[in-house]
This record gives sequence, C-alpha cells and structure tokens, in this order.
Amino acid sequence: VQLQASGGGLVQAGGSLRLSCAVSGRTFSTDVMGWFRQAPGKEREFVATIKWSVSITRYADSVKGRFTISRDNAKNTLYLQMNSLKPEDTAAYYCAAARRLTITTSPDYDYWGQGTQVTVSS
Repeated sequence: VQLQASGGGLVQAGGSLRLSCAVSGRTFSTDVMGWFRQAPGKEREFVATIKWSVSITRYADSVKGRFTISRDNAKNTLYLQMNSLKPEDTAAYYCAAARRLTITTSPDYDYWGQGTQVTVSS
C-alpha cells in the first residue's frame, strides 16, 4: 500500500483546509484508514479514522465537530476536511492504513504516507 498526502498549507485561524491522501495497492483486508498529526516536540497523535468499506468514523475530542474524514472509493482517495482551524492544529499531518477490519485510534497502523504540513496563524 502506498499513500501520498497533500493539501497542507498556511491558513489563518478560523479558516479551512482539505487534506487529500491518494491510496494505491489497498486490498479489502486493509479496511481502516486514519489521519494522525505530529507537532514539533510532541508525540504523534490520533486525529480521525474511517472504516473504508462502510464509512464508520471516529474522531479525537480535540477535532470533533470541526474535522470530517471521508473517502472516495472511485478515486481511491482519503480526505480530511478541516474547518474552524486553530493555532493548536498546527502540525505535520499523516495519512495511514491498517490491515484490519475494525477502526482504531491507536497509531499501530501498517502503512504511512509522508507528512503534509498545516500551519495555522493566530
């Protein structure tokens, strides 16, 4: 499985960004996808996850109501729509895939894309 994240950038607080993750080589057993983020000097943290086949989702409390994870099966693309961005959302964002059938917030994913930087100015 190969993952290619894009869509990061610089945005003012209160603004929006949509991250994309192009997915290739995924099989039916790799049914869980997620977004994680890592700020400088901090550990990587869970943001959102989705069960690809039925779009079951889960979010970190810090982004619930502001971020939306989704996927386009025809385009083999994972998305993270981020609204009402805050300076504390500044981080490198990573998409990931797991060889499992149930969603998880743990970072024990099997495949990782390169990070895309999101910077939110106050």
